Amino acid sequence: MTRRRFYRFLKYLFLFIAALLSLFPLVWMAVSATNASVDVVTGRLLPGKHLIENYRKLSQQANVKLAMVNSFRNSIVATFASLVVCSIAGYGFEIYHDKGKDFLMRLLLLSMMIPFAAIMIPLFMMVGKFGLLNTTTAFVLPTISTAFLIFLFRQSARYFPSEIIEAARLEGMSELGIFFGMYVPIMRSTYATAGIITFMNAWNNYLWPLIIMQSKDSIVMPILISNLIAGYVTDYGVVMLGVTLSVLPTIIIFLLLQNSFAEGILSSMK
Repeated sequence: MTRRRFYRFLKYLFLFIAALLSLFPLVWMAVSATNASVDVVTGRLLPGKHLIENYRKLSQQANVKLAMVNSFRNSIVATFASLVVCSIAGYGFEIYHDKGKDFLMRLLLLSMMIPFAAIMIPLFMMVGKFGLLNTTTAFVLPTISTAFLIFLFRQSARYFPSEIIEAARLEGMSELGIFFGMYVPIMRSTYATAGIITFMNAWNNYLWPLIIMQSKDSIVMPILISNLIAGYVTDYGVVMLGVTLSVLPTIIIFLLLQNSFAEGILSSMK
């Protein structure tokens, strides 16, 4: 074996070990969902025969269907609203460029340093004052516009050909027509990247729904899973099944859009 082949072997061996370590928690989670609680505690790594029993117990302890529907509704609405608002904002910051907008963009980026816990109480008071508790509107409002997504779309708009915009204006197209008819189709990969990030953040959001979703009918998956481990006795097989059901949508969406995700990240970093 030549030195070049040996180095290549070491590289692929390292990548294989890294991939194995990354996937192991997911595999163990899925396997644990088929085992009894005692088997999960003892660290059993082989699939068991308790999947149906765990699902029956999970259905008895919590309304999984309602939590899934609520999580999907909240996440989809939050994703759609955030993509529309942040893409228009990022496009405007770059295409209609001036020093004032640069200063405002710096302020937006500085806002990323403020933890959500610092603005949580004012947000809750505002939502409660307007009677929006237990609603999708309350869930969406804090995430409808984020500095990171605005910056992501601004970076992508920076590489949008200005010649296309000028030619479209000469042809008499409106600014909204240029945005929705030309910018949006070309920036599909950026939208896919932003959509994945926003959907995953909204789906996994725990603290904000815990505060504003105060009725049983508005429960979401992170709160449901938290409730499974809040009792005196925890059935870890049921908990692992709940976690598995919770992560499946995000895994499926990421696998479907992973190529566009990588392309969108690379295009924004040029």
